[in-house]
Amino acid sequence: MTLTDSQKDQARQWLADGMKLSDFQKRIEKDFGLKMTYMEARFLVDDLKVLPKDQEPVVKPEPAPAVAGAAPAAPAAPGLIVDSAAAQPEPAPAGGVEVTVDAVTRPGTVVSGRVKFSDGQGGSWYVDQYGRPGLVADTKGYRPPAPDLQEFQVALERELVRLGM
Repeated sequence: MTLTDSQKDQARQWLADGMKLSDFQKRIEKDFGLKMTYMEARFLVDDLKVLPKDQEPVVKPEPAPAVAGAAPAAPAAPGLIVDSAAAQPEPAPAGGVEVTVDAVTRPGTVVSGRVKFSDGQGGSWYVDQYGRPGLVADTKGYRPPAPDLQEFQVALERELVRLGM
């Protein structure tokens, strides 16, 4: 596929303006009559020596002060199951998220444990045999704050690495 110099300039401008690759592929077909696969569009972008412009980062609010030794928050993992079950909530330490691993793993799971969130609520967490995480809140209908979920995931990963998983 060969583009003229003016077509190359126009294509570079689209990418510089922040056009996504899939939209770029469609625009090349619509405006220039060149039908190409997604991979061919990627190669064309490479040949044009232009990097697609990254989207503006989403500004997230500052997380609550963490417990000493806690790692910074990380993005939430897709597929985290938040469920609820009737149980008595346990008091949590002031601020931060605390994760513990059960000495005896829950049936049907690879690893399980407890979590205490910064607002004093708690729950049981688990990872099933397919690697899917889950969270069963102590209080029916409870949803942890997003920063706490992020901190929980970082602390959980740290515990699993410590266990060699």
